[in-house]
Amino acid sequence: MSHRAPPAWLQAAPLALTFAFFFVIPLALIAMVSLWDYNEYELIPAFTLRNYQDIFSGCSNTADWCVTLRTYASTLKFCVIVWAVTLVLGFTIAYFLAFHVRTPAMQTVLFLLCTIPFWTSNVIRMISWVPLLGRNGLINQTLQSLGLIEAPIEWLLFSDFSVVLAFVHLYTMFMIVPIFNSMMRIDRSLIEAARDSGASGWQTLWHVVIPLSRTGILIGSIFIITIVMGDFVTVGVMGGQQIASVGKVIQVQTSYLQFPIAAANAVILLAVVVLIIYALTRLVDIRKEL
Repeated sequence: MSHRAPPAWLQAAPLALTFAFFFVIPLALIAMVSLWDYNEYELIPAFTLRNYQDIFSGCSNTADWCVTLRTYASTLKFCVIVWAVTLVLGFTIAYFLAFHVRTPAMQTVLFLLCTIPFWTSNVIRMISWVPLLGRNGLINQTLQSLGLIEAPIEWLLFSDFSVVLAFVHLYTMFMIVPIFNSMMRIDRSLIEAARDSGASGWQTLWHVVIPLSRTGILIGSIFIITIVMGDFVTVGVMGGQQIASVGKVIQVQTSYLQFPIAAANAVILLAVVVLIIYALTRLVDIRKEL
């Protein structure tokens, strides 16, 4: 006796409820709080656009960027640089694992080596750079002992360089995994056909491997962009609390219990990230490629 399958809406209900409870409702609450008023002592649940006005106050002056625009420019700068570096590193490592490591066992071992840093806290991994990059760190001491520099290099730590370095160290794996997954799905006969047709290694890479890996590249890019845009711990620790980012601004505002304006900043940040992801998905239709 065959059993009828439950209707489609019932099958989708658990996932829909989970999505609503952990995603839709929290976002709705943030949007609601962003429209509340507040003072030094309390939140006032009254509709107001003052928080958004305060965020963009002074931005009408085209001669000098306001604090908000400068903060977003700084955040986008880190996002673009980290995305570019992780894309190059992630693609190179994934290509090596997919096409130059022949045995699945060795691929697994190398993948485990890549994941070892994730066994510890992100903060500990960031702090581990301080003895290397500090003014009296190992790198400066080594360069001075070799006579290559006379004074310690100041920009190695608590600078844009150290922030980018930490981001790349922490998040390159998020680029490697989806690209590697896309490369492993490439039919190897296509590679052989390109070589048999006289294509060089670079031509095969450009015309076969990269186009067939674009889904992984896009997914990895979305991971990197969403993480870097909202990160405040890395910027705070590796920037010495001196470098501005949108996530850092939100964290400071919440620490001062300015929840409505922090929520407004979060809504604006979400809108910016969604626009970036939308622009990326216009380049590649993920649903079609998957």
